Amino acid sequence: MPMNIAKLTRLPPVEQGFLLDAKLPVISLAIEVSPLKMQAREIGSAAVHVHPRGQLIYASSGMMRVICSRDVWVVPPSQAVWVPPNQEHEVYFPGDTALRSLFVDPSAVTGLPLQCTVLKVAPLLRELILRAVQIGNSYAPDGAEWRVMQVLLDELRIAEATPLRLPMARDERVMRVIDALLKSPGDNRGLDAWGKIAGASSRTLARLFVSETGLTFGGWRKRLLLHKALDRLDRGEQVTGIAFDLGYQSLSAFIEMFRKELGVSPRRYARVNRSITN
Repeated sequence: MPMNIAKLTRLPPVEQGFLLDAKLPVISLAIEVSPLKMQAREIGSAAVHVHPRGQLIYASSGMMRVICSRDVWVVPPSQAVWVPPNQEHEVYFPGDTALRSLFVDPSAVTGLPLQCTVLKVAPLLRELILRAVQIGNSYAPDGAEWRVMQVLLDELRIAEATPLRLPMARDERVMRVIDALLKSPGDNRGLDAWGKIAGASSRTLARLFVSETGLTFGGWRKRLLLHKALDRLDRGEQVTGIAFDLGYQSLSAFIEMFRKELGVSPRRYARVNRSITN
């Protein structure tokens, strides 16, 4: 996702992802991130990086943007991103965030996704993540705290994936359209109009969207609107204003899209997120 990387405030490097020890299947990290206190518009991770431990990136409050390869996710407190071992990734924080990361030893990742995946954080999983942070990183093998980590890993293995992936493209024609929509997601122009901007026919552009992103143009734009809606709901904005700003002609059409994608209405989603955060 286009952004001025040079102007981002960087977090210090994280060492936990490189500590290999099968006797510590889960290592935790808790950081309070505040762009406002650091006088930054947005804070980025140390750099695009990889580490031998897998990582569950979770914010108990606040919103994150996670990039794996060319896929982008906006992640609220009801979800977490699983990053498998040795997968390049980067994390950005547009606002105050309570980051709670778990680093999983390669010996314990069996049964977890083989690619970056957004997982739903059920109440039990949330409590186990917070408990892992409380336990810290000096627990004994086969003790009570070690068993908590095993239950946590079991819950991760059965966590449900969510459709929050926003794939980018490599073709310049597709990226011209994507860049414009990222700046103005409420732009309702059709493929014929976008084709003139991209320098391709509407048929070619439609084909390129599928081959480059795995989504149709309409599917990709709907996913972008969902990202933007989640971000604004997390900021406490009203559903009606979000719907019309994103180009929907009616509130009911926006609610229907949201419910089809995430299974709940935007108001219900916002209430659940607030209850999880509080």
